[in-house]
Amino acid sequence: MDVIISNCVINLSGDKDRVLREAFRVLRPGGRFAVSDVVVKGEVPEKIKKNMELWAGCVAGALSEDDYISKLTSAGFASVQIEPTRIYDIEDIRAFLSGHGIDADAAASQVQDKFRSAFIRATKPTSCCAPDCCT
Repeated sequence: MDVIISNCVINLSGDKDRVLREAFRVLRPGGRFAVSDVVVKGEVPEKIKKNMELWAGCVAGALSEDDYISKLTSAGFASVQIEPTRIYDIEDIRAFLSGHGIDADAAASQVQDKFRSAFIRATKPTSCCAPDCCT
């Protein structure tokens, strides 16, 4: 394959490492990984992360930016970039959580600016450093 595209489905996987290894495997050398996903910047309390399922299915499984970069690099990708396209602010969070039996104000203050939509890009190297790195 020349390119893999996706819109917020990698976060839904229980085995993201396997998904990323498979993406790497099926790309030709020089192939591109170009997905849109939700990423987390910083720490989010587990209780809040579970409650966030109410406002976005992709959030519960969202990786931190550092974890996404690490997992892509471990799978063999190079030139990994994460470009935020939207940072969910406190008003977004309040709007999503209101009416769901959650203290929207308390939850919003704990996750303000931590969840973001982003473009995640990487490439499969055109040459390999080991006999099996491009398989």
